[in-house]
Amino acid sequence: MSTEKRVLAFDFGASSGRAMLGKFDGEKITLEEIHRFSNDPVKLGDTLYWDVYRLFYEVKQGISKAALAGGFDSIGVDTWGVDFGLIGADGALMEAPVHYRDSRNIGMTDKALTMFPRERFYKITGNQFMDINTVFQLLSLKLKRPHMLKNARTLLLMPDLFNYLLTGVKRTEVSIASTTQMMNAVNKSWSETVLNALRLPKNLLTEIVPSGTVVGRLREDICKELNAPPAEVIAVCGHDTQCAVCAVPAEEEDFIFISCGTWSLFGTEVSEPIIDERSERLNVTNETGYGGRTTFLKNIIGLWLIQESRRQFGREGKNFSYADLERLALESEPFKCFIDPDAPEFVPEGDIPGRVREYCRGTGQPVPETEGEIMRCIYESLALKYRTAFDEIRECTGKSYGRIHLVGGGAKDGLLCRMTANACSCPVTAGPVEATAYGNIAVQLMAGGDIPDLAAARKIIAASDSVKTFMPDDPETWKEAYHRYKKFLNI
Repeated sequence: MSTEKRVLAFDFGASSGRAMLGKFDGEKITLEEIHRFSNDPVKLGDTLYWDVYRLFYEVKQGISKAALAGGFDSIGVDTWGVDFGLIGADGALMEAPVHYRDSRNIGMTDKALTMFPRERFYKITGNQFMDINTVFQLLSLKLKRPHMLKNARTLLLMPDLFNYLLTGVKRTEVSIASTTQMMNAVNKSWSETVLNALRLPKNLLTEIVPSGTVVGRLREDICKELNAPPAEVIAVCGHDTQCAVCAVPAEEEDFIFISCGTWSLFGTEVSEPIIDERSERLNVTNETGYGGRTTFLKNIIGLWLIQESRRQFGREGKNFSYADLERLALESEPFKCFIDPDAPEFVPEGDIPGRVREYCRGTGQPVPETEGEIMRCIYESLALKYRTAFDEIRECTGKSYGRIHLVGGGAKDGLLCRMTANACSCPVTAGPVEATAYGNIAVQLMAGGDIPDLAAARKIIAASDSVKTFMPDDPETWKEAYHRYKKFLNI
């Protein structure tokens, strides 16, 4: 009789979602992609929505395929942070959740700070200020669509919403709650001070539970429909970044990671939140990871700039592969111009190459004209932005780090990995690419007692996958470019 443990992980990314079957034999985790589907937002009128009803259909397809492939013991769901759905008195979703790239969020941080002082806000939540944060999305609803909050009974963040649709149980997992800027970073509870200051209803929020909590079992009607087992649904680290951090194959206690996908999350893991004048000034965020540990990090726009540029080139009839874009970048003049990847004009979907040109024109720099020049500007600016985050993290923690672990989709991008090693004058270990899926699966296995703790999980993941190390080979040239970049950003 086989002793193999099988768990099912659902991971929702910026352009696609997938169901990954994790098989654990006691020593290694094997991943099998059971089902993949697109995850495209839908624009209706002026609003950008999650296509949540189709996505739940795809979740059920993943469950059905996994059941046919031999079954599974549990399910875990992770998504990006901040977005949510509202449940009405009848238990149904009131409308499709709004996507964080929707324009309703613009200017909401500034509005909130007229109601509650920035310093006190940060001292309580420890979160980086961004218009997309849940608290500012809620403020937008209160100001522009107050009837939605009045008629709602429950707010569920996206992974918790999928858990509810699967089980009928309403809970909020701590890692996803920590992205909202409504949670007290120290005691891991909803902050009544923040909610009262912005006049937001606390009654919509559910109990916050630790990562790895068993929410419930798959609903009987879903089991019958899909011929699926009554598997446990586990609140893994609902925030995909925290799943990825669980999979960082670090042997050292103090390490730097970049979880690099559509967004780049650059940070380290610490035992307690770091909330002081320096971290506030540098706008570093404290989020909660597995075991209640704090992930101290910067949110940086990541592969989105490359992905959306490729889509724009495609709309213009130029169908480049990602390898083509790397090659074109390498063929172009280095350090000709820079952008701030986190400038607000680069957040919405659309013509990123055109915005790069306009940004460079508006800042008095040479304007990149060719596709290669645009890509070179994006790649170099991302790597140099990582260096600024590296300096800020070290300044706040007072620690030195001998290696950067780059996990996620960006680990496949050799050019970005090499540039990051040079920009940071530090070796970059790239992999695993499937860090989020590994982390999701590891939390399920820890919840089931199959893996004893996070340290053991990281060793098992390291043994289950391969990594590649990139050494800095031109640090002096990049050092001079970084001095220019800092002057450009006025830091």
